[in-house]
Amino acid sequence: MTNEELAAKIVENLGGMKNILTATNCMTRLRVQLVERNEKIFDSVKKLEGVMGINLDGDELQIILGPGKATNVANAVNEILGRAKKPKIGDGKELHEEIRARNATPIKLFLKRLAGIFLPLIPGFIACGLITGIVGVAMKISPELADAQIIKLLSVFGNAVFWGMNLFIGYNAGKVFGGSPILGGVLAAIISHPALTNVNIFGENLVPGRGGIISVILVAALAAWLEKRLHKIIPEMFDLFLTPLVTILIAGAAAIFVLQPIGGAIAGTIGTIATGAIDSGGAAVGFILAGLWLPMVMFGIHQALTPIHAELISMYGVTILLPILAMAGGGQVGASAAVYFKTKNKFLKKTIASALPVGMMGVGEPLIYGVTFPLGRPFIGACIGGAFGGAVQAKFMVGAATMGISGIPLAATTNNVAVYLFGLVIAYVAGFIATWILGFDDPPEEN
Repeated sequence: MTNEELAAKIVENLGGMKNILTATNCMTRLRVQLVERNEKIFDSVKKLEGVMGINLDGDELQIILGPGKATNVANAVNEILGRAKKPKIGDGKELHEEIRARNATPIKLFLKRLAGIFLPLIPGFIACGLITGIVGVAMKISPELADAQIIKLLSVFGNAVFWGMNLFIGYNAGKVFGGSPILGGVLAAIISHPALTNVNIFGENLVPGRGGIISVILVAALAAWLEKRLHKIIPEMFDLFLTPLVTILIAGAAAIFVLQPIGGAIAGTIGTIATGAIDSGGAAVGFILAGLWLPMVMFGIHQALTPIHAELISMYGVTILLPILAMAGGGQVGASAAVYFKTKNKFLKKTIASALPVGMMGVGEPLIYGVTFPLGRPFIGACIGGAFGGAVQAKFMVGAATMGISGIPLAATTNNVAVYLFGLVIAYVAGFIATWILGFDDPPEEN
């Protein structure tokens, strides 16, 4: 089927246009909010050609389609929905909001807010991280390239997102916390400004960027909270002028004297704990972290690691956590390959064959929701495979200069490409062997 035909089939099997409240997409999934949900709808969608699997997250149905295809199908679905009348108040909207409120726990909401700050930056991290990695590999092969002007220029390209990271995070944090994004960005610029070194307070010169992204998030949150309250108490005729002025002065002073020291302590603790645990625990810590990563993803608490990756990159230039956790995807690939060779189900074989290449490139959702998790024991096999790969990464303290990617593409951004790839192969093999031994109940062919 074409993407348009698949979109039409999905809409039809979801109960028609009247049953769909919203349709959005991420990299690999079409995400829909429905008025009514039941197992009949789930089963019919799951059987559609081109659908790799489904996942229910709270009141959101996620349809696994794969990278690229998810965007195209989502666009086609929204074109179909655009032809329908918008639902009136009461036509499912109230129920939808009630379900969302019931499933929105404070922890999940907080983690989603954190993710909302960093997710828009990921394309920049990927591009700049890959450039940095490629330049690093080229200089290892030919050290004399360090003086080449093109290498110097590419080094600037690769460092750009990290050089401006505090400003980007301040802007996004201001937006996420409900304030004016530009005020968050301005405050981030204030506490990162190099001229702070010329300011002496209580006998000590101020330190630009102290506390890194933690301080930025704290001051952006404070500014948003303050701005919303000032809007209520400052007369409208003065609001445009006084609210941003007072917000910057109060939040800026709080940042310099209170939030930066607090952020510095938190950031230092995060860096010490992360590096210290892996340095002292070595392979054992890597084994545990990578082995638990897939369940963390399933429960939605993996978003808590995003700011930690960013903070480690800000402090050390690399995050030693990402290569470890990326091995979970390698375990998925190995486990799914074992299922492919053991299953007699033609549809399952076809699903795996289409999802394996993107899995190796670091996009694991089609394999998780379309193969290993529904089968049960292969999911455990994938966790075991990831654990062995994670042990290798932790043993050699492999770091990555980016976030947002994994699998084979992550190799170019690491400080030890050979060891990273060796660990990835270990994850493939261990996941394959573990799943082969654990086995699974082969699903019957659909009539």
